Parts: sequence; C-alpha cells; structure tokens
Amino acid sequence: MSAGHDDLSARFQGQSRLAFGAAVTDLAGQDPRVVALSADTVDLIGLRQLMQDSPDRVLETGIAEQNTMGIASGLATVGMRPHVCGYAPFITARSMEQLRNDVAYARQPVVIGAACSGIALGVSGGTHHAVEDLALMRAMPNMTVLVPADPMEAYLLTIAAADRDGPVYVRLGGRVPEPPVTPPGARLEIGRAQVLENGSDVTVIACGCLVTEALAAARDCAASGLSVRVINMHSIKPLDSDAVLAAAAETGRIVTAEEHRLPGGLGSAVAELLARRHPVPMRFVALPDSFAVVGPTDQVRARYGLTAAAIAGACRELVD
Repeated sequence: MSAGHDDLSARFQGQSRLAFGAAVTDLAGQDPRVVALSADTVDLIGLRQLMQDSPDRVLETGIAEQNTMGIASGLATVGMRPHVCGYAPFITARSMEQLRNDVAYARQPVVIGAACSGIALGVSGGTHHAVEDLALMRAMPNMTVLVPADPMEAYLLTIAAADRDGPVYVRLGGRVPEPPVTPPGARLEIGRAQVLENGSDVTVIACGCLVTEALAAARDCAASGLSVRVINMHSIKPLDSDAVLAAAAETGRIVTAEEHRLPGGLGSAVAELLARRHPVPMRFVALPDSFAVVGPTDQVRARYGLTAAAIAGACRELVD
C-alpha cells in the first residue's frame, strides 16, 4: 500500500460517506464548476473544510430535499457540476418527483451522494431505512447507480462519476464499520465489476457491505472444498453483463447478496439478465419484502440473514 493510498484512506476514517465528501472537495479544487449541495449533511458527508475554504462552493439547503434536487437541476442547466449530499431515505423517496422530472428526465449531470443507506440507521426504524432506493434509482432512465463496497471505492467511483453524462446515484454507508476490500492501486471503471476471488463451483455477486460477507463466505466454503467466485458488483446500472454471463457459464450457479429488499435490487438486475441470456440456478440473500424491524444495525442484519453464514448456506444449497 503506497503512502498516497495511506494518506487518502486516513481522510475517510473508515466511512464511505466521508470518502464521498473528500472526493467532492478534491474535485472542487480542480474544477470551478463543482459545487456541493447539503441537505443538512455538512458534517455527515465531511464538507466542513470545503465550506470554510470556499463558502461559495457549498450550498446548505437544509432539510428540504425536494428543493435541493430542484436547485441542483438548475445549477446543472447553467453549466455547473452539482453534487447533492443527503440521507439516502430522504434524498430518494422525498424528492422523487424532482429527481424524476428535473434531473433524470432532463439528463442533468447531478451526482447524488446518499449517506446512511440500507439499514445503517437501524435504530431509527423504517422511516430512516433506505432499502428500496436501488429499485427506485434503477427505474429512472438515464440514471447511473453505484454501490461502493468500502470507502476507497466510494472515493474512486465518485471521481469517476464526475464527468458522467447524466445523473449518478452513489449509495453510501452511515456510521457503522466498513472494512476495506478494494485492493491498493485498484483502477475502477463504472460498468465493470471486480472479481475479488476466483472460483469454479458457484459465484457470489455482492454489492456494498455484503461484499465483505461474501469474501468471508468464500473462505468458509473453501474449508469444506467448495470453490466460490466472489464478484464485487459496484455498478448496478450499468450492470457488468459480461462478468455475470461469464460467471453463469463457468460456475453454473449464482448467489446474489445485497442490503436491500429483494424486489428491484441487485438480485433482480442479475436475474433479469440471466433469464434472457443464460438461465442458471440462483439464490438471493436480501431483505424480505417488508419493513425491517428497529434495532442496532448489526443485529438487524443478523436477523435477516445478511451474513457470511447465510451466503455460505446459499452456496451449499445450490451445490447439494
């Protein structure tokens, strides 16, 4: 790991939400068109330094996500590169009309950093869980949907999204641990997945916080002689069709894993592709089609089987 990589990682403090803020800050230093819009998230996203150094580059719009999205569209219309910073459950559902009509329909170059996604705010209950956001964003024409697995990947994908033609949704974590999985020196490309482990018996395609669990599941399976390929599908839309089809052809079995409800998320995207191009047996590790219980994030994840043990069990079920 290079010193540069170490210095960069230290800025993130193990949090993808802060990595997004660091990327926006760095982009603002390079491009005068870059501006951040905070929906009461200056400290959550880590924009305080940018606000102090360049107060005209950060707009605090408050808890008014609909207005935030409309302002972002307006700024994009006059040539700016707005980066919206919000809480995932609110920046999606609350501003859906503006996001659909003002941003996606108009194909505006707005990058949306959605912090505290999934059940990162587990104790706050269903109103604060963002477990349908991927389905909402996947349904938007012109929208790119990214789910980083760790802070370094969040930083690199945000940098890569800066010149994207059209809106980009970047799904970020909260204040729960996000172990590193991105190899030092990794070169990420939107629409291209990363194969983190090779395997020949079954493939696990995971995104976000479930990538770490998928790697642990692969190690567990290897101990009993089961060879598991692990793919980090950080780009949900566009999906890396080549990686999915190769995994289906070469391993013949697919497990998807995500911190999202089953309808409309990563599992749905993979199944839609394979149903058309290369049907294979599949299993899905995801939240059920219901509102999640209230509780500490790790306990809620365990309750719904968003764990390495559940992923390994799904792999063994396909092979048995």
